[in-house]
Amino acid sequence: MQKSFVTCYVVAVSLIAASLVLGQAPAPNQAAPKGKGRGGPAGPTGPTPHFADGTVDLSGAWMGSGSNSGDISKGLKPGNQLVMLPWAEALMKTRKSQDDPEANCLPTGIPRGAPYPWRIVQTPTHYFILFEGNIHSFRQIFMNGKHPEDPDPTWYGHSIGTWDKNTLVVDTVGLNDKFWFDYLGHPHTEKLHTIERYTRTDLGNMTIEVTIDDPGAYAKPFTTTGRARLQPNTELLEYICQENNIDLVHVNAPAQLP
Repeated sequence: MQKSFVTCYVVAVSLIAASLVLGQAPAPNQAAPKGKGRGGPAGPTGPTPHFADGTVDLSGAWMGSGSNSGDISKGLKPGNQLVMLPWAEALMKTRKSQDDPEANCLPTGIPRGAPYPWRIVQTPTHYFILFEGNIHSFRQIFMNGKHPEDPDPTWYGHSIGTWDKNTLVVDTVGLNDKFWFDYLGHPHTEKLHTIERYTRTDLGNMTIEVTIDDPGAYAKPFTTTGRARLQPNTELLEYICQENNIDLVHVNAPAQLP
């Protein structure tokens, strides 16, 4: 078990640099990064695919996320500011990397990504996001429902999806306060409310914007931007992760980038 987890941890650290690049939008006037996906060729080119009913086809395996997973403040939409309340800023300064829920095999929450692919599956009533990392966790997005009045706080909350033209809008509430926004330990509270906007700009690329509204930890809402790239001919691999990472004694420094 120890050998297996240490191997997974080393792989995660070695891949995080790629994750940080994929998890944020390119700077103005800078071309989007190019390269090979895991075991596959460079992202395909072509027009955005649609289903027969005209709905955009978002299905497939993707790499990337809606923010900068190393430091969420580095992936802000232009004109936005991340302003923490004093208690949240103080808490962040006390956090250590060994306490990062993601390092302890727990879900990353929203909008943080992991250096592993994830898959979107679309049905008429539910959309699912399946994650390779951690414990093969998943999200379900209800396409014909509404939020419960008092949802039990969970790692991925309760999500409702709607279409705004060619953009999937996902409104999520009922999130717990356990996950970190990034490796630096930016916190949040159970007042967190997120609105994600998924736009498949062409065959191989998707932009992701996430508006974060948490009056319990931040002075005002802010929006992050990111990008995901399609991983053609890629399947999610089995990933075994347990809450017994005995290697964490070696990463007991303050929360920081890998």
